[in-house]
Amino acid sequence: MLVLEDGRRYVGRAYGSRGQTFGEIVFATGMTGYQETLTDPSYAGQIVLMTAPHIGNTGANDEDMESRKIWVAGFVVREPSRVTSNFRSQRSLDDDLESGGVVGISGIDTRAITRHIRSEGAMRAGIFSGEAFELSDGEQLEQVRRTASMRGRNLSDAVSTVEPYSIPAVGERIGSVAVLDLGVKTSTLNFLAERGFEVLVLPQSVTSEHVLSLEPSALFFSNGPGDPAASDAHVKLLQEVLRAGVPYFGICFGNQLLGRALGFGTYKLPFGHRGINQPVLDKTTRKVEITSQNHGFAVDMPTEGVHESRTGFGRVEVSHYSLNDNVVEGIRCLDIPAFSVQYHPEAASGPHDANYLFDRFRDVVLAHHKAAGAGDNK
Repeated sequence: MLVLEDGRRYVGRAYGSRGQTFGEIVFATGMTGYQETLTDPSYAGQIVLMTAPHIGNTGANDEDMESRKIWVAGFVVREPSRVTSNFRSQRSLDDDLESGGVVGISGIDTRAITRHIRSEGAMRAGIFSGEAFELSDGEQLEQVRRTASMRGRNLSDAVSTVEPYSIPAVGERIGSVAVLDLGVKTSTLNFLAERGFEVLVLPQSVTSEHVLSLEPSALFFSNGPGDPAASDAHVKLLQEVLRAGVPYFGICFGNQLLGRALGFGTYKLPFGHRGINQPVLDKTTRKVEITSQNHGFAVDMPTEGVHESRTGFGRVEVSHYSLNDNVVEGIRCLDIPAFSVQYHPEAASGPHDANYLFDRFRDVVLAHHKAAGAGDNK
């Protein structure tokens, strides 16, 4: 049984592990990449509904894992594949869901639920199977309504690495980048290393003093779950490192935190952007990129014009925005070496239109240090 906080109920078949689970129900529109979706830490605390009707046909493997485990709180699909067939497959998706303890439901009208969420907004939900299925309607609904809302939740501690670790640069080393792990994906770290960065992955609990003691060439804030308004400590860290003149690149949650560090607000979207087919306009090139996204919050900033940072970081402008609903999809600082995007440029499972942003980050870091070196010589 899938129960929504507004009282709607959907009966289906138990899928994955049996039991009960709770979270914010959201829909993801990707036709492919279900394993990347499941292992994206940004989905922590959420029950994910796949709009594609047939899930699991290519199985699962170790190579496509974007983190160490499945993070979704629950999984909702129309029709699980009865057969796994792919030369890269090592096991079935069902095996991963059961071993990961992920409670799911199948055999329900996912299109109807998607339309309901689009109309009413993302909301709390619960999945009940096994013995939990026998609970009364009222008790199931009461349990759903007792769970925490995504608004105001800080989930960084749940998904971040506990111990710091490093990844060596691939090819010629151009410097180091300190990565604040707020729910980082493996592909992101690999792309940074491939640009010549030694990648220093840090727990979300580190201080600005610790970051600066590493003398990194740049700072990177990753994607991650939760409400950016509940991450004041990360905003303060970012502000202190920016004031020290360290170049910055942030994606997804890192974009929202840059917006807050610059003095702008954030707000919750009705049902968010989740999928691998989200159109974004790059205002610099005037090109439309099809992007991979997973966010339920956005930066509150006008998309046109140059704005003054309310916290003393100079001029700021929106560099990218969504062509679906004009949501801010990128921020560029004009007086300090800092920029960010709301989407996932690593785009594991595709598309790869935005992969150039890692090259842009590399160029920003090299230009900054070249200018700093010229200043020292003077």
